[in-house]
Amino acid sequence: MATPVSRYSTRNPRKKDMDPARRPKALPQILKEINEATAPVFCRATDYPAGWHIEPHNHARHQLIYAVKGVMVVQAEIGRWVVPPTRGIWMQAGMTHEIRCIEEVHMRSLLVAPDAATRLPAETQTVGISPLLRELICAAMDVHQPYAAGTRDGRVMRLILDELRALPVLPLHLQMPSDPRLLRICERLQQRLNDSSTMADWGRRLAVDVKTIQRLFVKETGMTFGQWRQQARLLRALELLASGEKVIHVALALGYDSPSAFATMFRKQFGQTPSQFFAEH
Repeated sequence: MATPVSRYSTRNPRKKDMDPARRPKALPQILKEINEATAPVFCRATDYPAGWHIEPHNHARHQLIYAVKGVMVVQAEIGRWVVPPTRGIWMQAGMTHEIRCIEEVHMRSLLVAPDAATRLPAETQTVGISPLLRELICAAMDVHQPYAAGTRDGRVMRLILDELRALPVLPLHLQMPSDPRLLRICERLQQRLNDSSTMADWGRRLAVDVKTIQRLFVKETGMTFGQWRQQARLLRALELLASGEKVIHVALALGYDSPSAFATMFRKQFGQTPSQFFAEH
């Protein structure tokens, strides 16, 4: 598998065979890490090949996970998100998460100190990336740390913090339940999203009353059984469409009666047809 390429790479070819954990760091890299540790906010840029998996990890800072190119699937204990360009994930500090790259991904992450500003997003969620914030993130890649508050760099980073307070929340999240009975249903549906089993079917399999299943779904996921299954199908559809699958194949694979039925549900959820959604990229 190809190695992700970071614009901040400091690899020394003469030491390429050395264990990375023991390889001495170049002075510019050491100074950069010291400066970042004290900065209210900084940008990190890394490119990943299609299929790349970033192992579970967490950060001491909040992170805006954003890609100028490519689609990511972000998984944490509390749920799963699909993140195309023009969207991002606000990841709370300390939350363990992993990332799968559906296609080639050019990630541009903002890492924000928890005390950098007031009224930052209070929970992990999918957010919209405005054209202004996208350009500010691109500008932040060229900001040299440390930056002074009254300089152009300082004003750029201050404006980024202002924009982070106004991030619009988007419905690209799939909340996972903790109840083992519901978890069994959800894991099965994610494996076979064309499964048309009803709550009554699941009630018989699990020896649980249908009303109990419905009540637990709403309590633990904020959705009914039908809404949860629809959301799971739509998020999977984003992955498949991002991989180049045709709408008709995606619709049939996910159990919709026709491409038009799928397109109607997609538009109802995201406010756009599939072609319009991906044309924004």
